Amino acid sequence: MAKMTGAQFLARFLELSGVQHVFWVPAVLMGMLRELEGSNRVSRILAHSEKSAVYMADGYARAGGRPSVCLAQKIGAANLAAGLKDPYLACTPMVAIAGGARAEFENRHVYQQIDDATAFEPVTKSRFHVAQVDVLPEVLRQAFRSATTGTPGPSFIEIAGHFAEVELDEGDLEMLIEERFQAIPAFRPVANVEAMQATLDALSNAERPVIVAGGGVRASGAGEAVLALAEKFSIPIATAMNAKDTIPGSHPLNVGVPGTYSRKSACEALLETDLVFFIGSRTGSQVTAHWQLPPPGTAVIQLDIDGAELGRHYPNQVSLQGDARATVEAMVAMAGEGEPARHAAWAARTAVFVAAWRDSFAELMASDATPIRPERLCAELTDWLPPDAILVSDTGHSGMWTAGMIDLNHPGQSYLRAAGSLGWGFPAGIGAQLACPDRPVVVWTGDGGFWYHLTDLETAVRWNVPLITVVNNNSMLSQGVDGELANRGGKLEGNWGDAWEFTRSDFAAIARSMGAEGIRVEDPGEIRAAFEKAREMGRPVVVDVVGDPWAQAPHTWLG
Repeated sequence: MAKMTGAQFLARFLELSGVQHVFWVPAVLMGMLRELEGSNRVSRILAHSEKSAVYMADGYARAGGRPSVCLAQKIGAANLAAGLKDPYLACTPMVAIAGGARAEFENRHVYQQIDDATAFEPVTKSRFHVAQVDVLPEVLRQAFRSATTGTPGPSFIEIAGHFAEVELDEGDLEMLIEERFQAIPAFRPVANVEAMQATLDALSNAERPVIVAGGGVRASGAGEAVLALAEKFSIPIATAMNAKDTIPGSHPLNVGVPGTYSRKSACEALLETDLVFFIGSRTGSQVTAHWQLPPPGTAVIQLDIDGAELGRHYPNQVSLQGDARATVEAMVAMAGEGEPARHAAWAARTAVFVAAWRDSFAELMASDATPIRPERLCAELTDWLPPDAILVSDTGHSGMWTAGMIDLNHPGQSYLRAAGSLGWGFPAGIGAQLACPDRPVVVWTGDGGFWYHLTDLETAVRWNVPLITVVNNNSMLSQGVDGELANRGGKLEGNWGDAWEFTRSDFAAIARSMGAEGIRVEDPGEIRAAFEKAREMGRPVVVDVVGDPWAQAPHTWLG
Protein backbone atom coordinates (compact mmCIF):
# COMPACT_ATOMS: atom_id res chain seq x y z
CA MET A 1 0.00 0.00 0.00
CA ALA A 2 1.09 3.56 -0.65
CA LYS A 3 0.36 6.84 1.07
CA MET A 4 -1.76 9.04 -1.19
CA THR A 5 -4.86 11.19 -1.25
CA GLY A 6 -8.18 9.82 -2.38
CA ALA A 7 -7.97 12.08 -5.43
CA GLN A 8 -4.63 10.59 -6.42
CA PHE A 9 -5.95 7.09 -5.89
CA LEU A 10 -9.10 7.68 -7.95
CA ALA A 11 -7.19 9.21 -10.86
CA ARG A 12 -4.66 6.39 -10.94
CA PHE A 13 -7.35 3.72 -10.55
CA LEU A 14 -9.30 5.03 -13.53
CA GLU A 15 -6.17 5.24 -15.66
CA LEU A 16 -5.17 1.67 -14.85
CA SER A 17 -8.73 0.39 -15.31
CA GLY A 18 -8.88 1.40 -18.95
CA VAL A 19 -11.35 4.27 -18.47
CA GLN A 20 -10.64 6.71 -21.30
CA HIS A 21 -13.29 9.37 -20.60
CA VAL A 22 -15.21 10.60 -17.57
CA PHE A 23 -18.45 12.52 -18.12
CA TRP A 24 -19.31 15.10 -15.50
CA VAL A 25 -20.98 18.32 -14.37
CA PRO A 26 -19.18 20.64 -11.91
CA ALA A 27 -18.34 20.67 -9.18
CA VAL A 28 -17.37 17.25 -7.90
CA LEU A 29 -14.12 15.35 -7.33
CA MET A 30 -12.17 18.41 -8.40
CA GLY A 31 -9.01 17.03 -6.85
CA MET A 32 -9.26 13.87 -8.95
CA LEU A 33 -10.01 15.90 -12.05
CA ARG A 34 -6.95 18.06 -11.42
CA GLU A 35 -4.87 14.91 -11.05
CA LEU A 36 -6.16 13.84 -14.47
CA GLU A 37 -5.35 17.18 -16.06
CA GLY A 38 -2.06 15.99 -17.49
CA SER A 39 -3.24 12.45 -18.18
CA ASN A 40 -2.83 11.10 -21.68
CA ARG A 41 -5.20 8.25 -20.83
CA VAL A 42 -8.36 9.87 -19.43
CA SER A 43 -10.24 12.83 -20.92
CA ARG A 44 -12.64 14.91 -18.81
CA ILE A 45 -15.85 15.54 -20.77
CA LEU A 46 -17.75 18.45 -19.22
CA ALA A 47 -21.47 18.18 -20.07
CA HIS A 48 -24.27 20.73 -19.77
CA SER A 49 -26.49 18.66 -17.47
CA GLU A 50 -26.25 15.62 -15.25
CA LYS A 51 -28.62 13.63 -17.49
CA SER A 52 -26.48 14.44 -20.53
CA ALA A 53 -23.41 13.24 -18.69
CA VAL A 54 -25.15 9.96 -17.87
CA TYR A 55 -26.40 9.51 -21.45
CA MET A 56 -22.94 10.20 -22.86
CA ALA A 57 -21.51 7.61 -20.49
CA ASP A 58 -24.29 5.21 -21.49
CA GLY A 59 -23.55 5.53 -25.22
CA TYR A 60 -19.83 5.24 -24.49
CA ALA A 61 -20.25 2.00 -22.54
CA ARG A 62 -22.69 0.40 -24.97
CA ALA A 63 -20.56 1.22 -28.00
CA GLY A 64 -17.29 0.21 -26.39
CA GLY A 65 -18.43 -2.79 -24.35
CA ARG A 66 -16.62 -1.51 -21.26
CA PRO A 67 -17.70 0.32 -18.09
CA SER A 68 -18.02 4.09 -18.17
CA VAL A 69 -17.89 6.71 -15.42
CA CYS A 70 -20.08 9.78 -14.78
CA LEU A 71 -19.94 12.32 -11.95
CA ALA A 72 -22.08 14.99 -10.29
CA GLN A 73 -22.00 17.00 -7.09
CA LYS A 74 -24.51 16.51 -4.29
CA ILE A 75 -27.10 19.02 -5.52
CA GLY A 76 -27.13 17.31 -8.91
CA ALA A 77 -27.44 13.78 -7.55
CA ALA A 78 -31.19 13.51 -8.16
CA ASN A 79 -30.65 14.52 -11.80
CA LEU A 80 -27.93 11.89 -12.05
CA ALA A 81 -30.36 9.28 -10.70
CA ALA A 82 -33.02 10.35 -13.20
CA GLY A 83 -30.54 9.84 -16.02
CA LEU A 84 -29.63 6.37 -14.78
CA LYS A 85 -33.07 5.01 -15.64
CA ASP A 86 -32.05 4.41 -19.24
CA PRO A 87 -28.73 2.62 -18.62
CA TYR A 88 -30.36 0.56 -15.89
CA LEU A 89 -33.14 -0.57 -18.23
CA ALA A 90 -30.57 -1.20 -20.98
CA CYS A 91 -28.23 -3.18 -18.66
CA THR A 92 -25.27 -0.85 -19.24
CA PRO A 93 -22.03 -1.30 -17.27
CA MET A 94 -21.44 2.04 -15.59
CA VAL A 95 -20.10 3.60 -12.40
CA ALA A 96 -21.88 6.79 -11.29
CA ILE A 97 -20.32 8.91 -8.53
CA ALA A 98 -21.85 11.82 -6.60
CA GLY A 99 -21.20 13.80 -3.47
CA GLY A 100 -23.05 12.91 -0.30
CA ALA A 101 -23.88 14.05 3.18
CA ARG A 102 -21.19 14.28 5.84
CA ALA A 103 -22.23 12.94 9.21
CA GLU A 104 -21.28 16.09 11.10
CA PHE A 105 -23.67 18.18 8.99
CA GLU A 106 -26.78 16.01 9.19
CA ASN A 107 -29.98 17.71 10.45
CA ARG A 108 -28.35 21.16 10.38
CA HIS A 109 -30.01 22.74 7.30
CA VAL A 110 -26.82 22.63 5.29
CA TYR A 111 -27.06 24.50 2.00
CA GLN A 112 -28.26 22.28 -0.90
CA GLN A 113 -28.28 19.16 1.26
CA ILE A 114 -31.11 16.66 0.78
CA ASP A 115 -30.74 12.96 1.43
CA ASP A 116 -31.55 11.59 -2.02
CA ALA A 117 -29.42 8.45 -1.92
CA THR A 118 -32.60 6.36 -2.00
CA ALA A 119 -33.31 7.73 -5.50
CA PHE A 120 -30.53 5.45 -6.75
CA GLU A 121 -32.02 2.25 -5.35
CA PRO A 122 -34.37 1.41 -8.25
CA VAL A 123 -31.89 2.41 -11.01
CA THR A 124 -28.64 0.73 -9.96
CA LYS A 125 -27.38 -2.80 -9.32
CA SER A 126 -25.31 -1.78 -6.30
CA ARG A 127 -24.77 1.22 -4.07
CA PHE A 128 -21.86 2.26 -1.85
CA HIS A 129 -21.21 5.09 0.61
CA VAL A 130 -17.67 6.34 1.25
CA ALA A 131 -17.38 8.18 4.56
CA GLN A 132 -13.62 7.61 4.96
CA VAL A 133 -10.91 7.61 2.35
CA ASP A 134 -9.49 4.22 3.35
CA VAL A 135 -12.53 2.34 1.98
CA LEU A 136 -12.09 3.75 -1.54
CA PRO A 137 -10.01 0.84 -2.89
CA GLU A 138 -12.55 -1.78 -1.87
CA VAL A 139 -15.54 0.28 -3.03
CA LEU A 140 -14.07 1.05 -6.46
CA ARG A 141 -13.14 -2.59 -6.98
CA GLN A 142 -16.61 -3.80 -6.02
CA ALA A 143 -18.37 -1.15 -8.12
CA PHE A 144 -16.60 -2.25 -11.30
CA ARG A 145 -17.14 -5.91 -10.40
CA SER A 146 -20.87 -5.36 -9.95
CA ALA A 147 -21.22 -3.32 -13.15
CA THR A 148 -19.68 -6.00 -15.36
CA THR A 149 -20.77 -9.34 -13.88
CA GLY A 150 -23.96 -11.29 -14.53
CA THR A 151 -26.45 -8.99 -16.19
CA PRO A 152 -24.48 -5.72 -16.45
CA GLY A 153 -25.80 -2.52 -14.90
CA PRO A 154 -24.90 0.74 -13.17
CA SER A 155 -23.18 0.97 -9.79
CA PHE A 156 -23.48 4.08 -7.63
CA ILE A 157 -20.85 5.49 -5.26
CA GLU A 158 -21.73 8.31 -2.87
CA ILE A 159 -18.60 10.02 -1.51
CA ALA A 160 -19.14 12.20 1.55
CA GLY A 161 -19.12 15.94 1.00
CA HIS A 162 -21.08 18.18 -1.37
CA PHE A 163 -18.18 17.97 -3.78
CA ALA A 164 -17.00 14.54 -2.53
CA GLU A 165 -14.34 16.24 -0.38
CA VAL A 166 -13.34 12.96 1.28
CA GLU A 167 -11.15 12.56 -1.82
CA LEU A 168 -8.83 15.19 -0.34
CA ASP A 169 -8.05 13.05 2.72
CA GLU A 170 -4.88 10.95 2.77
CA GLY A 171 -4.50 7.27 3.57
CA ASP A 172 -2.57 4.07 2.93
CA LEU A 173 -4.46 2.94 -0.19
CA GLU A 174 -3.86 -0.31 -2.07
CA MET A 175 -4.02 -0.09 -5.86
CA LEU A 176 -5.57 -3.43 -6.85
CA ILE A 177 -6.62 -3.55 -10.53
CA GLU A 178 -8.64 -6.50 -11.85
CA GLU A 179 -8.57 -6.61 -15.65
CA ARG A 180 -11.43 -9.08 -15.77
CA PHE A 181 -13.86 -6.33 -14.77
CA GLN A 182 -12.78 -3.82 -17.40
CA ALA A 183 -15.14 -5.18 -20.09
CA ILE A 184 -18.28 -7.26 -20.49
CA PRO A 185 -18.92 -10.07 -20.09
CA ALA A 186 -16.60 -10.59 -17.14
CA PHE A 187 -17.40 -14.31 -16.98
CA ARG A 188 -18.71 -16.80 -19.55
CA PRO A 189 -20.47 -19.64 -17.72
CA VAL A 190 -21.87 -22.44 -19.89
CA ALA A 191 -25.29 -23.99 -19.23
CA ASN A 192 -25.37 -27.65 -18.18
CA VAL A 193 -25.11 -30.29 -20.89
CA GLU A 194 -28.50 -31.87 -20.16
CA ALA A 195 -30.31 -28.56 -20.67
CA MET A 196 -28.41 -27.87 -23.89
CA GLN A 197 -29.24 -31.32 -25.28
CA ALA A 198 -32.89 -30.95 -24.29
CA THR A 199 -32.95 -27.64 -26.15
CA LEU A 200 -31.43 -29.14 -29.28
CA ASP A 201 -33.96 -31.99 -29.18
CA ALA A 202 -36.86 -29.56 -28.75
CA LEU A 203 -35.68 -27.36 -31.62
CA SER A 204 -35.34 -30.39 -33.85
CA ASN A 205 -38.78 -31.77 -32.98
CA ALA A 206 -40.70 -28.50 -33.21
CA GLU A 207 -42.63 -27.81 -36.40
CA ARG A 208 -42.33 -24.01 -36.39
CA PRO A 209 -39.54 -22.85 -34.03
CA VAL A 210 -38.36 -19.24 -33.77
CA ILE A 211 -35.26 -17.87 -32.05
CA VAL A 212 -35.65 -14.47 -30.36
CA ALA A 213 -32.27 -12.82 -29.82
CA GLY A 214 -32.24 -10.34 -26.92
CA GLY A 215 -29.83 -7.73 -25.61
CA GLY A 216 -27.75 -10.44 -23.96
CA VAL A 217 -26.78 -11.69 -27.42
CA ARG A 218 -25.30 -8.28 -28.19
CA ALA A 219 -23.61 -7.90 -24.79
CA SER A 220 -22.07 -11.35 -25.12
CA GLY A 221 -21.05 -10.98 -28.77
CA ALA A 222 -23.09 -14.07 -29.58
CA GLY A 223 -24.53 -13.03 -32.95
CA GLU A 224 -22.37 -15.36 -35.07
CA ALA A 225 -23.05 -18.31 -32.78
CA VAL A 226 -26.81 -17.70 -32.77
CA LEU A 227 -26.83 -17.47 -36.56
CA ALA A 228 -24.80 -20.68 -36.84
CA LEU A 229 -27.31 -22.50 -34.62
CA ALA A 230 -30.24 -21.14 -36.61
CA GLU A 231 -28.66 -22.22 -39.89
CA LYS A 232 -28.11 -25.77 -38.64
CA PHE A 233 -31.87 -26.16 -38.20
CA SER A 234 -33.24 -23.52 -40.63
CA ILE A 235 -34.83 -21.61 -37.73
CA PRO A 236 -36.10 -18.04 -38.32
CA ILE A 237 -34.61 -15.38 -36.03
CA ALA A 238 -36.40 -12.35 -34.59
CA THR A 239 -34.17 -9.75 -32.96
CA ALA A 240 -35.15 -7.54 -30.05
CA MET A 241 -34.27 -3.89 -30.56
CA ASN A 242 -31.23 -4.38 -28.33
CA ALA A 243 -30.04 -7.17 -30.63
CA LYS A 244 -30.99 -5.63 -33.99
CA ASP A 245 -27.33 -5.46 -35.03
CA THR A 246 -26.49 -9.07 -34.15
CA ILE A 247 -27.97 -10.69 -37.29
CA PRO A 248 -27.62 -9.04 -40.74
CA GLY A 249 -30.96 -7.55 -41.78
CA SER A 250 -30.68 -9.10 -45.23
CA HIS A 251 -30.12 -12.66 -43.97
CA PRO A 252 -32.93 -14.95 -45.20
CA LEU A 253 -33.63 -16.21 -41.66
CA ASN A 254 -33.98 -12.71 -40.16
CA VAL A 255 -37.68 -11.85 -39.81
CA GLY A 256 -37.09 -8.48 -38.11
CA VAL A 257 -37.82 -6.86 -34.75
CA PRO A 258 -40.98 -8.09 -32.94
CA GLY A 259 -43.10 -6.44 -30.27
CA THR A 260 -44.31 -2.88 -29.82
CA TYR A 261 -41.61 -1.13 -31.92
CA SER A 262 -41.55 -3.74 -34.62
CA ARG A 263 -41.87 -5.14 -38.12
CA LYS A 264 -45.03 -7.01 -39.07
CA SER A 265 -43.14 -10.02 -40.43
CA ALA A 266 -41.55 -10.73 -37.04
CA CYS A 267 -44.91 -10.51 -35.28
CA GLU A 268 -46.45 -12.86 -37.86
CA ALA A 269 -43.76 -15.45 -37.25
CA LEU A 270 -44.26 -15.31 -33.49
CA LEU A 271 -48.01 -15.69 -33.83
CA GLU A 272 -47.58 -18.93 -35.82
CA THR A 273 -44.66 -20.47 -33.95
CA ASP A 274 -44.98 -23.57 -31.78
CA LEU A 275 -41.66 -23.08 -29.93
CA VAL A 276 -39.71 -19.91 -29.07
CA PHE A 277 -36.09 -20.00 -27.95
CA PHE A 278 -35.36 -16.70 -26.13
CA ILE A 279 -31.61 -16.09 -25.98
CA GLY A 280 -30.34 -13.31 -23.71
CA SER A 281 -33.81 -11.79 -23.39
CA ARG A 282 -35.72 -10.80 -20.29
CA THR A 283 -38.97 -11.48 -22.21
CA GLY A 284 -40.23 -8.03 -21.23
CA SER A 285 -43.27 -6.18 -22.50
CA GLN A 286 -41.66 -4.47 -25.47
CA VAL A 287 -40.24 -7.49 -27.29
CA THR A 288 -43.37 -9.57 -26.58
CA ALA A 289 -46.01 -6.85 -27.13
CA HIS A 290 -47.11 -7.26 -23.52
CA TRP A 291 -46.72 -11.06 -23.63
CA GLN A 292 -48.88 -11.56 -26.72
CA LEU A 293 -45.90 -12.59 -28.90
CA PRO A 294 -45.77 -15.53 -28.60
CA PRO A 295 -49.31 -16.15 -27.37
CA PRO A 296 -49.71 -17.65 -23.88
CA GLY A 297 -49.42 -21.42 -24.00
CA THR A 298 -46.68 -21.48 -26.64
CA ALA A 299 -43.72 -23.66 -25.70
CA VAL A 300 -40.75 -21.54 -24.55
CA ILE A 301 -37.07 -22.20 -23.93
CA GLN A 302 -34.95 -19.49 -22.35
CA LEU A 303 -31.21 -18.93 -22.02
CA ASP A 304 -30.01 -16.13 -19.76
CA ILE A 305 -26.97 -15.41 -17.61
CA ASP A 306 -29.26 -14.39 -14.74
CA GLY A 307 -31.09 -17.38 -13.29
CA ALA A 308 -33.73 -15.11 -11.73
CA GLU A 309 -34.97 -14.25 -15.23
CA LEU A 310 -35.55 -17.85 -16.31
CA GLY A 311 -39.28 -18.50 -16.51
CA ARG A 312 -40.19 -15.08 -15.11
CA HIS A 313 -42.88 -14.36 -17.73
CA TYR A 314 -43.34 -17.66 -19.58
CA PRO A 315 -43.24 -21.15 -18.03
CA ASN A 316 -40.12 -22.63 -19.60
CA GLN A 317 -39.97 -26.03 -21.23
CA VAL A 318 -36.19 -25.80 -20.72
CA SER A 319 -34.21 -23.21 -18.76
CA LEU A 320 -30.52 -22.62 -19.43
CA GLN A 321 -28.38 -20.41 -17.21
CA GLY A 322 -25.22 -19.25 -18.91
CA ASP A 323 -23.45 -16.75 -21.11
CA ALA A 324 -25.15 -16.50 -24.49
CA ARG A 325 -22.08 -16.88 -26.69
CA ALA A 326 -20.34 -19.60 -24.71
CA THR A 327 -23.52 -21.65 -24.34
CA VAL A 328 -24.71 -21.32 -27.94
CA GLU A 329 -21.23 -22.13 -29.25
CA ALA A 330 -21.30 -25.30 -27.16
CA MET A 331 -24.74 -26.15 -28.57
CA VAL A 332 -23.54 -25.61 -32.13
CA ALA A 333 -20.69 -28.06 -31.49
CA MET A 334 -23.10 -30.58 -29.95
CA ALA A 335 -25.48 -30.29 -32.90
CA GLY A 336 -22.90 -31.59 -35.37
CA GLU A 337 -24.15 -31.29 -38.93
CA GLY A 338 -27.60 -30.34 -37.71
CA GLU A 339 -30.74 -30.73 -39.82
CA PRO A 340 -30.75 -27.80 -42.26
CA ALA A 341 -33.70 -29.24 -44.20
CA ARG A 342 -35.78 -29.96 -41.09
CA HIS A 343 -37.59 -26.62 -41.06
CA ALA A 344 -37.03 -25.48 -44.63
CA ALA A 345 -40.75 -25.12 -45.34
CA TRP A 346 -41.29 -23.06 -42.19
CA ALA A 347 -38.30 -20.84 -43.00
CA ALA A 348 -39.69 -20.35 -46.50
CA ARG A 349 -43.05 -19.32 -45.06
CA THR A 350 -41.47 -16.69 -42.79
CA ALA A 351 -39.44 -15.43 -45.76
CA VAL A 352 -42.78 -14.79 -47.48
CA PHE A 353 -43.79 -12.68 -44.47
CA VAL A 354 -40.62 -10.60 -44.90
CA ALA A 355 -41.07 -10.22 -48.66
CA ALA A 356 -44.69 -9.14 -48.21
CA TRP A 357 -43.67 -6.58 -45.62
CA ARG A 358 -41.05 -5.13 -47.96
CA ASP A 359 -43.54 -4.97 -50.82
CA SER A 360 -46.09 -3.17 -48.62
CA PHE A 361 -43.64 -0.34 -47.85
CA ALA A 362 -41.79 -0.17 -51.16
CA GLU A 363 -43.80 2.80 -52.39
CA LEU A 364 -43.30 4.85 -49.21
CA MET A 365 -39.61 3.99 -49.07
CA ALA A 366 -39.23 5.40 -52.57
CA SER A 367 -41.60 8.34 -52.01
CA ASP A 368 -40.65 11.72 -53.46
CA ALA A 369 -43.28 13.47 -51.34
CA THR A 370 -42.52 16.66 -49.45
CA PRO A 371 -42.43 17.10 -46.53
CA ILE A 372 -40.23 14.01 -46.53
CA ARG A 373 -41.67 10.68 -45.48
CA PRO A 374 -39.66 8.98 -42.71
CA GLU A 375 -39.87 5.68 -44.63
CA ARG A 376 -37.83 7.30 -47.44
CA LEU A 377 -35.33 8.58 -44.90
CA CYS A 378 -35.02 5.04 -43.48
CA ALA A 379 -34.44 3.56 -46.93
CA GLU A 380 -31.75 6.13 -47.68
CA LEU A 381 -29.98 5.41 -44.39
CA THR A 382 -30.10 1.64 -44.99
CA ASP A 383 -28.44 2.10 -48.38
CA TRP A 384 -25.89 4.68 -47.24
CA LEU A 385 -24.75 3.61 -43.76
CA PRO A 386 -21.05 2.65 -43.91
CA PRO A 387 -20.20 -1.00 -43.16
CA ASP A 388 -18.73 -0.07 -39.76
CA ALA A 389 -21.29 2.57 -38.77
CA ILE A 390 -22.97 2.88 -35.37
CA LEU A 391 -26.62 3.93 -35.61
CA VAL A 392 -27.94 5.54 -32.41
CA SER A 393 -31.70 5.92 -32.06
CA ASP A 394 -33.79 8.03 -29.76
CA THR A 395 -37.00 6.58 -28.33
CA GLY A 396 -40.62 7.03 -29.41
CA HIS A 397 -41.15 7.40 -33.14
CA SER A 398 -37.39 7.42 -33.68
CA GLY A 399 -37.19 3.95 -32.17
CA MET A 400 -40.18 2.75 -34.15
CA TRP A 401 -38.82 3.97 -37.48
CA THR A 402 -35.29 2.67 -36.95
CA ALA A 403 -36.33 -0.68 -35.47
CA GLY A 404 -38.93 -1.48 -38.09
CA MET A 405 -37.71 0.24 -41.23
CA ILE A 406 -33.91 0.29 -41.26
CA ASP A 407 -31.84 -2.77 -42.14
CA LEU A 408 -28.28 -3.24 -40.92
CA ASN A 409 -26.90 -5.52 -43.62
CA HIS A 410 -23.22 -5.50 -42.66
CA PRO A 411 -21.87 -7.51 -39.70
CA GLY A 412 -19.70 -4.54 -38.66
CA GLN A 413 -22.65 -2.20 -38.16
CA SER A 414 -24.02 -1.47 -34.68
CA TYR A 415 -27.34 -0.25 -33.32
CA LEU A 416 -27.88 1.48 -29.98
CA ARG A 417 -31.30 2.65 -28.90
CA ALA A 418 -32.87 4.52 -26.02
CA ALA A 419 -34.43 2.24 -23.45
CA GLY A 420 -37.19 4.78 -22.86
CA SER A 421 -35.86 8.32 -22.24
CA LEU A 422 -36.69 10.86 -24.95
CA GLY A 423 -33.65 13.00 -25.68
CA TRP A 424 -31.19 10.18 -24.93
CA GLY A 425 -30.05 9.75 -28.52
CA PHE A 426 -27.95 12.86 -29.13
CA PRO A 427 -25.76 12.81 -25.98
CA ALA A 428 -25.50 9.02 -26.23
CA GLY A 429 -24.22 9.50 -29.76
CA ILE A 430 -21.50 11.81 -28.45
CA GLY A 431 -20.44 9.10 -25.99
CA ALA A 432 -20.53 6.39 -28.67
CA GLN A 433 -18.35 8.48 -30.99
CA LEU A 434 -15.82 9.11 -28.21
CA ALA A 435 -15.70 5.37 -27.48
CA CYS A 436 -15.21 4.52 -31.16
CA PRO A 437 -13.42 7.49 -32.75
CA ASP A 438 -12.59 5.59 -35.95
CA ARG A 439 -16.17 4.54 -36.69
CA PRO A 440 -18.87 6.77 -38.21
CA VAL A 441 -21.68 7.40 -35.71
CA VAL A 442 -25.12 8.52 -36.89
CA VAL A 443 -27.91 9.60 -34.53
CA TRP A 444 -31.57 9.42 -35.56
CA THR A 445 -33.78 11.67 -33.48
CA GLY A 446 -36.83 13.85 -33.88
CA ASP A 447 -37.10 17.54 -33.11
CA GLY A 448 -38.83 16.65 -29.83
CA GLY A 449 -35.87 14.53 -28.77
CA PHE A 450 -33.19 16.89 -30.07
CA TRP A 451 -34.54 19.87 -28.12
CA TYR A 452 -33.90 18.03 -24.82
CA HIS A 453 -30.10 18.28 -24.88
CA LEU A 454 -29.41 20.66 -27.75
CA THR A 455 -27.00 22.57 -25.49
CA ASP A 456 -24.55 19.67 -25.71
CA LEU A 457 -24.00 20.48 -29.35
CA GLU A 458 -21.49 22.87 -27.80
CA THR A 459 -19.85 19.87 -26.08
CA ALA A 460 -19.54 18.08 -29.43
CA VAL A 461 -18.01 21.22 -30.96
CA ARG A 462 -15.61 21.71 -28.05
CA TRP A 463 -14.30 18.16 -28.43
CA ASN A 464 -14.64 18.15 -32.23
CA VAL A 465 -16.76 14.99 -32.14
CA PRO A 466 -17.51 14.10 -35.79
CA LEU A 467 -21.04 12.95 -34.99
CA ILE A 468 -23.76 13.09 -37.65
CA THR A 469 -27.15 13.87 -36.11
CA VAL A 470 -30.14 13.31 -38.38
CA VAL A 471 -33.21 15.19 -37.14
CA ASN A 472 -36.58 14.09 -38.48
CA ASN A 473 -37.90 17.63 -38.06
CA ASN A 474 -41.70 17.59 -38.20
CA SER A 475 -42.24 20.35 -35.60
CA MET A 476 -44.25 18.15 -33.27
CA LEU A 477 -44.31 15.08 -31.04
CA SER A 478 -46.10 13.20 -33.79
CA GLN A 479 -46.30 9.87 -31.97
CA GLY A 480 -49.12 11.37 -29.90
CA VAL A 481 -51.29 12.32 -32.87
CA ASP A 482 -53.03 8.94 -33.15
CA GLY A 483 -54.14 9.14 -29.54
CA GLU A 484 -55.45 12.67 -30.00
CA LEU A 485 -57.44 11.62 -33.05
CA ALA A 486 -58.96 8.71 -31.16
CA ASN A 487 -59.87 10.87 -28.16
CA ARG A 488 -61.28 13.73 -30.26
CA GLY A 489 -63.59 11.69 -32.44
CA GLY A 490 -61.26 11.60 -35.44
CA LYS A 491 -60.89 15.38 -35.80
CA LEU A 492 -58.05 17.57 -34.56
CA GLU A 493 -59.99 20.62 -33.47
CA GLY A 494 -59.59 23.22 -30.76
CA ASN A 495 -56.20 23.77 -29.12
CA TRP A 496 -54.96 20.19 -29.53
CA GLY A 497 -51.60 21.48 -30.78
CA ASP A 498 -50.78 22.98 -27.37
CA ALA A 499 -49.93 19.47 -26.22
CA TRP A 500 -47.92 18.29 -29.24
CA GLU A 501 -46.69 21.01 -31.59
CA PHE A 502 -43.44 23.03 -31.56
CA THR A 503 -42.33 26.23 -33.24
CA ARG A 504 -40.98 25.48 -36.71
CA SER A 505 -37.20 25.68 -36.38
CA ASP A 506 -34.16 25.37 -38.61
CA PHE A 507 -31.76 23.09 -36.74
CA ALA A 508 -29.12 23.42 -39.43
CA ALA A 509 -28.97 27.16 -38.81
CA ILE A 510 -28.95 26.62 -35.04
CA ALA A 511 -26.06 24.17 -35.42
CA ARG A 512 -24.03 26.64 -37.45
CA SER A 513 -24.66 29.36 -34.88
CA MET A 514 -23.14 27.07 -32.24
CA GLY A 515 -20.01 26.33 -34.24
CA ALA A 516 -21.13 23.02 -35.74
CA GLU A 517 -22.05 22.26 -39.34
CA GLY A 518 -25.66 22.20 -40.49
CA ILE A 519 -27.34 20.86 -43.63
CA ARG A 520 -31.04 21.43 -44.28
CA VAL A 521 -32.83 18.87 -46.47
CA GLU A 522 -36.27 19.59 -47.91
CA ASP A 523 -36.12 17.43 -51.06
CA PRO A 524 -35.86 13.63 -50.64
CA GLY A 525 -33.57 13.52 -53.65
CA GLU A 526 -30.98 15.44 -51.64
CA ILE A 527 -30.80 13.07 -48.66
CA ARG A 528 -27.96 10.88 -49.92
CA ALA A 529 -25.81 13.86 -50.92
CA ALA A 530 -26.38 15.39 -47.47
CA PHE A 531 -25.12 12.22 -45.78
CA GLU A 532 -22.03 12.11 -47.99
CA LYS A 533 -21.26 15.76 -47.35
CA ALA A 534 -21.76 15.36 -43.60
CA ARG A 535 -19.27 12.52 -43.43
CA GLU A 536 -16.68 14.43 -45.45
CA MET A 537 -16.85 17.37 -43.04
CA GLY A 538 -15.31 15.40 -40.17
CA ARG A 539 -16.96 17.68 -37.60
CA PRO A 540 -20.23 17.70 -35.63
CA VAL A 541 -22.97 17.94 -38.27
CA VAL A 542 -26.73 18.28 -37.92
CA VAL A 543 -28.69 17.06 -40.95
CA ASP A 544 -32.06 18.76 -40.55
CA VAL A 545 -34.63 16.79 -42.57
CA VAL A 546 -37.99 18.53 -42.98
CA GLY A 547 -40.32 15.62 -42.24
CA ASP A 548 -44.00 14.88 -42.67
CA PRO A 549 -45.73 15.73 -39.36
CA TRP A 550 -48.62 13.35 -40.06
CA ALA A 551 -46.56 10.24 -40.81
CA GLN A 552 -47.32 7.52 -38.26
CA ALA A 553 -45.17 4.47 -37.61
CA PRO A 554 -47.01 1.13 -38.04
CA HIS A 555 -48.76 -0.20 -34.96
CA THR A 556 -47.98 -3.61 -33.50
CA TRP A 557 -49.46 -6.32 -35.70
CA LEU A 558 -51.37 -8.94 -33.71
CA GLY A 559 -53.40 -10.51 -36.50
